Amino acid sequence: MSITDADRELITAAIETITKRYRNDWQEVGAALLTRTGRRFVAVNLDAYLGRMAVCAEAVALGQVITELGEAGIDTIVAVRHPKPHDTDRTVRVVSPCGACRELIWDYDRGARVLVPGPDGAEAVSISELLPNKYSRERVL
Repeated sequence: MSITDADRELITAAIETITKRYRNDWQEVGAALLTRTGRRFVAVNLDAYLGRMAVCAEAVALGQVITELGEAGIDTIVAVRHPKPHDTDRTVRVVSPCGACRELIWDYDRGARVLVPGPDGAEAVSISELLPNKYSRERVL
């Protein structure tokens, strides 16, 4: 799916957020989430000395939505990664959500659109495209 002007604004919001809050090895990923009610939330990841305690930016943004609005749904979500200080390419780029975030997005809105890197720049896909054969607690024979 091609991206819209609203998608570009979401990418810009994520880039502005991580650019403002970037800390090498602490906050390197920014996310922006547009709810189905039209509200936008931005966040950065929370890293930790104990790696398993880290929280992805997408999860932080979704937590804000749930805290402020309850079940508002996810229209579109995007994550961007800030380059490391030694990287020669200084471009903040759209990145695909990790597996845990894909599960989380799907759990909260099976119809969510996700902006991911494509061959010609960012593109929109459905969360179900990123998470085929989703885990379920239901027993299927």
